[in-house]
Amino acid sequence: YCVLCRNNPTTAVKRKLQEPQRVCEMDFLRNLFSSTLGLGSPDKVLDELTLEGVAQYIKSGKCKNILCMVGAGISTSAGIPDFRSPGTGLYANLQKYNLPYPEAIFQIDYFKKHPEPFFALARELYPGQFKPTVCHYFIKLLKDKGLLRRCYSQNIDTLERVAGLEGDDLIEAHGTFYTSHCVSFCCRAEYNLDWMKEKIFSDDIPKCDKCNSLVKPDIVFFGENLPVRFFTSMKMDFPRCDLLIVMGTSLQVQPFAGLVGRVSKSCPRLLINMEKAGQADPLLGLLGFGGGMDFDSDKAYRDVAHISTCDDGCLALADLLGWKVLFLLFPRPFNLFYSKLSPYPATQTEFPDINA
Repeated sequence: YCVLCRNNPTTAVKRKLQEPQRVCEMDFLRNLFSSTLGLGSPDKVLDELTLEGVAQYIKSGKCKNILCMVGAGISTSAGIPDFRSPGTGLYANLQKYNLPYPEAIFQIDYFKKHPEPFFALARELYPGQFKPTVCHYFIKLLKDKGLLRRCYSQNIDTLERVAGLEGDDLIEAHGTFYTSHCVSFCCRAEYNLDWMKEKIFSDDIPKCDKCNSLVKPDIVFFGENLPVRFFTSMKMDFPRCDLLIVMGTSLQVQPFAGLVGRVSKSCPRLLINMEKAGQADPLLGLLGFGGGMDFDSDKAYRDVAHISTCDDGCLALADLLGWKVLFLLFPRPFNLFYSKLSPYPATQTEFPDINA
């Protein structure tokens, strides 16, 4: 106990750690009552609900805690299919695996009985065969500028890490190939990326060296819980967010989709996607599912939809921010791709000093 105020310091620390959760819960309740009763006058942070308005807000210096939420759409230009696009999406091209339904390939119960389809697909999509996209490097650029608080990703391709994000920058909401574990509750032995890669590319079904049970990469299947870190970080990050950028996701899978509703009521939200997403029906919006993003109504005040590919949207935003030249600092294969899209000179020596 403190000798002056007689307070228990442990209790004080616990209260401090609980503050973000209480703030988040209060924001949710405030949004619920104000939406239901028509009360409250939300602060309008953006001068205009356009990509230009978002850029001006970032340049104002008031935006210091950006959160990114990304899905499979940010990796399609790398050659990795998304899940739900008609005709080209992953679920539309799984006939060769003779599945009872497309989603079964990621169902934990089906996997334990029939692991062969998943590991055959894993050979095709295994990390290390693809390169990061413009969008991945734009997120890295946000980090380098000191603006990125965290990136929440639905992807399992690890391209965020390849682009330069580190473990603390990233919440891999649907897991990762970086580690694998035995599926037996009595064992749970851990294996690294190299061990799993050797098994997958030798056409072996990975079996535990200790108990001979299946070994599964630490990606989240339907029927499994999301990583604990997803929930603990969510409670800390979203109440502090001052700009949410959502890219390449249909916002259909919970609980990830519901994150858009966890930012404060005044926090601007930018969607860069091929179509609008996250527009929940009024009842689900009130309950906090889907986020209830509002791009078009007379009451819209903070949500911006930029309809384009994720790469084009990131390039457009970088242009507006005056960051185009910084892309030359990234690996040369990316520089060559970017130089084709840029009206500026293609060699780094022809650019002005970026620190000037």
